[in-house]
Amino acid sequence: MKFKKKGKSLDLIGWREWVSLPELRVKSIKAKIDTGARTSSLHVSYIKKIAGSNTLQFIIHPDQDSSEPKIHATAIMIEERSVKSSNGASKIRPVIQTSVKLGGEMYTVELTLVNRDLMGFRMLLGREALKNRFLVDSGKSFLLPSPKPKPKKKNRREK
Repeated sequence: MKFKKKGKSLDLIGWREWVSLPELRVKSIKAKIDTGARTSSLHVSYIKKIAGSNTLQFIIHPDQDSSEPKIHATAIMIEERSVKSSNGASKIRPVIQTSVKLGGEMYTVELTLVNRDLMGFRMLLGREALKNRFLVDSGKSFLLPSPKPKPKKKNRREK
């Protein structure tokens, strides 16, 4: 569903959506859409800075409650930023820029890299990543087409 805002057409999204991170080789990851958070974040289990550069190596685990699959990724750290977590504590986190595909839109976002194992979602999309692109219906989920492949239906003969 599309809405007009100042002449621009905006897609309606739910409080959680499937997204892709093509540059990081993540075909689909369930993201919490969080207009209360300014920045976006991605769960990684390991971060290593390559000596003498701003290049980071890290491992992404896109499936909730699972350490598999492991996607080895590399990105340039654009800065380190102090971010206040949901429990109110501030921590310095590395920040990368990457493309995100949400519905039919592909655009660049900044992501902080952090261990989100204790959180309900492996990715959080904050308001800076949503601004002037989407409207959020906090009572709905998965309103956009999903990059996640649908499970194959079994043929009656296979049962």
